[in-house]
Amino acid sequence: MTIWVNEQIDSSGMIHACIATRDESHAKDCHESFQQNLTDKQKAWGWQARLRKVNSWDEVPVNALKLS
Repeated sequence: MTIWVNEQIDSSGMIHACIATRDESHAKDCHESFQQNLTDKQKAWGWQARLRKVNSWDEVPVNALKLS
């Protein structure tokens, strides 16, 4: 099973937003939205939007909004 995890992360590595789903299309749309919603100031401070794949819900951060 593949689970797509979208995260908005600050420069210290703290996750500020996280959405996980098994639907690749939704994950890619969400990632695009996360990237577009980062302000220029956040980007300058080292914030990033990250999309990654995991194999188990156990690997998804506990604070994630989980969509199945």
